[in-house]
Amino acid sequence: MGDDATWPRVIWIVRHGESAGNVAREAAYLARKSKIDLNLRDIDVPLSSLGEQQARALGSWFGKLPQENQPTAILTSPYLRALGTARLVVQEAGWDPSQVSTTCDERLREKEFGILDRFTKDGISQFHPEQAELRMILGKFYHRPPGGESWCDVILRLRSVLDTLSREYSTERVLIVCHSVVVLCFRYLFERMSEQQILEVDRLNEVANCSVTRYEVDPSRPKRDALTLREYNMTVPLLEEGAKVTTEPDARAPAP
Repeated sequence: MGDDATWPRVIWIVRHGESAGNVAREAAYLARKSKIDLNLRDIDVPLSSLGEQQARALGSWFGKLPQENQPTAILTSPYLRALGTARLVVQEAGWDPSQVSTTCDERLREKEFGILDRFTKDGISQFHPEQAELRMILGKFYHRPPGGESWCDVILRLRSVLDTLSREYSTERVLIVCHSVVVLCFRYLFERMSEQQILEVDRLNEVANCSVTRYEVDPSRPKRDALTLREYNMTVPLLEEGAKVTTEPDARAPAP
């Protein structure tokens, strides 16, 4: 991306609400199962009832912002739990879809887990011990399971999203609805982090469902570094509306 790139004025990055996959994952770990009981494609996993409540709470919070501070465009992962979150946010905020456009972008999809899909940590050790060992050697930033992605792979596809943001959404206010690893990878890119820095962020706090991470343009900084982090993993919108805060990793992700 060139030095003359112009960013959106504000970018909100939101993880989807709690999904049926999050619930199934928790149940599998409590029961010490090797696999998560969820017979759906990852893309088809819907929001749980609590996830719908969280999305509505977030939409209510956005709708109460001054109009000049509200999103003008939405980019969302095509996964059902992200689409459902975006739809409920728009509905609850009272936005006119013709005024606040929503665009699905497959580059915002969840990290793909390949042959480790739906396995718990114990299940990976039992059925794919070579992958468990490889992950310990390489670390989760670089480990790519067969048929799946590493964090680096996710970052690679997000680099082109940054170009789209600067080219097609310059000076707008953009809401991005995605997944926990994608939220973290955006931080890695926007803040030019190292592997150690982003993994430390990940270690300290799980990205909460429907949490808000916000960047704003700081005109005093060079254009390439103008986006400044204002909030990370902020759950005030849920707390204000009385919605429970949840931080379960996605169902298909192997445990850290």
